[in-house]
Formats: sequence, structure tokens, C-alpha cells
Amino acid sequence: QVQLQESGPGLVKPSQTLSLTCTVSGESITTTSYYWSWIRQPPGKGLEWMGTIDNDGSVYYSPSLKSHTSISSDTSKNQFSLQLSSVTPEDTAVYYCASALSGPPYRDYEVFGSWGQGTQVTVSS
Repeated sequence: QVQLQESGPGLVKPSQTLSLTCTVSGESITTTSYYWSWIRQPPGKGLEWMGTIDNDGSVYYSPSLKSHTSISSDTSKNQFSLQLSSVTPEDTAVYYCASALSGPPYRDYEVFGSWGQGTQVTVSS
């Protein structure tokens, strides 16, 4: 069973870079057919897919976030990471990492079979 756990600071100042890491257990992130994603949910709003990295390191980004989002992986630690630069208060959200057995585009979130518990990130000075 795949398990995911997000980690990173809970408070980031405006204009700084938000960095989060997802540690995966129960499956290697290099296993063929697995896709590893970052998803967020701002307060009072729905889920928003941010981007996905696949088993060979190819990355897919949401067009609306691509300009200031970076996703990478560290296979030696079985982790993948998110960096969101130049954050504003509108980036305040619960951030989730999740896995799926298919790649984007995603029509809904039911395709994600495993989720981390989520981590609250607040952007504030």
C-alpha cells in the first residue's frame, strides 16, 4: 500500500519560495506507471491540481501555475518535491501529495488512489 507524507514549513512570507517534500513508502517512485502529484485546496475553495512527476522524471504542470512552479524527485530518498516561487497570500492552502496510475490531464480527483494527510501552508508577513 502506497503511503505519502508531506513535510515543510507551515508559514511562508510573501515573495518567498514555498518548498514542500513528499516522502513515499510502500512503493518506489520509479515504479513504472506511477504518477506523483501535488494538489492544493485554498480555504473555502475546491481542489487544484498543480503538477505531476512520473516514474522517469518527466514533469507536467498546470498551465496556470507553470511559470512559478517546479517539481522534482530524489530517487535515493524516494521523495518528490514542490517549489512555488514568489508566493502571495492567495497561495495559502492545504497542500497534498498524491499518487495515481495514470497521467494528466485529470478530469477528476477520484483517479488518485493514495493521498498524504495534507499540510497547511499560510503565506503571511
